Amino acid sequence: MKRTVAVLLLSIAAMACTAMAADKNPVVGGQTMYPTKDIIDNAVNSADHTTLVAAVKAAGLVDTLKGAGPFTVFAPTNEAFAKLPAGTVETLLKPENKDMLTKILTYHVVAGRLSAAELKKEIRAGHGQATLKTVSGGTLIAMMQGSNIVLKDEKGGMSTVTIPNVFQSNGVIHVVDTVVLPN
Repeated sequence: MKRTVAVLLLSIAAMACTAMAADKNPVVGGQTMYPTKDIIDNAVNSADHTTLVAAVKAAGLVDTLKGAGPFTVFAPTNEAFAKLPAGTVETLLKPENKDMLTKILTYHVVAGRLSAAELKKEIRAGHGQATLKTVSGGTLIAMMQGSNIVLKDEKGGMSTVTIPNVFQSNGVIHVVDTVVLPN
């Protein structure tokens, strides 16, 4: 009887630990994102980022985003890409448009690992705005809108961080609801 109770208690403890671990790892696109995996290995599992993954592959950026980094990636969802004018994604995925696609994708990446807390700190230090230099050479302006971090792109478009702090082995992803565009 004591053995049965001990096994039962150990089983309950194991389930509780598993539940607590799952709470620490955000779920994106229906899948748990693990901080031990790199940006690409997590992104390919997200049902919400299939367009982004296809674009990263078409641009030849897989190896870069599997690299040591660290990177801060503002990752648009499939719905974000769907907001672009009809045919835009299909056009960008064509081999002859690889340079343009690469510029747009690297505009979503900042060197270093910037958590939401660090972004908010930079926004406060900048009196409401933080200028972020992107890997493409452009700039994004980060601001607060209520409790949300929002990004303003070089064309004046706005994107909201919907899931912050998806930590990866080589950086952090902040899921965004709109594709940001460079000049």
